[in-house]
Amino acid sequence: MQTIQNMFDHLNWANQNILKTLQNIEGESQKTIHLFSHILLSEHIWFTRLKGLDSSSLAIWDKASLEICAEMVKQNHQNFYVLFSCISDNDPNTLVFYKNSMGKEFQNTIGDILTHIALHGQYHRGQINQRLRENGLEPVNIDYITFRRG
Repeated sequence: MQTIQNMFDHLNWANQNILKTLQNIEGESQKTIHLFSHILLSEHIWFTRLKGLDSSSLAIWDKASLEICAEMVKQNHQNFYVLFSCISDNDPNTLVFYKNSMGKEFQNTIGDILTHIALHGQYHRGQINQRLRENGLEPVNIDYITFRRG
């Protein structure tokens, strides 16, 4: 469970760094911001599912402003911080039953879902960095090892 907690500490750090970079770039592409909001909306949807609530009506590709993204970064971090404080080492094997946005039912373990959340965000943050580079900007160093070096 400690490894997954470390991944979420990294997730928050990486989200903060991407947010700060996007806030400091004038005229950054709405497509880039849209990708960032997708990461944050996905985190919220998965948190909702982990809490046993219905997420089928939540948007996963809504366009959000950077101001809304900043709020989502804070809220998602707080939500997962509380969630981790309640999870024991045995809980990662607990099954979660949920429906996706198309209404199809699935079940996965808490550990698999948490791992997916961390990896999904890193995938899209990589896409954001690619877009930054294509626009002549320096990509954000969001490598896990950089995070661990402190």
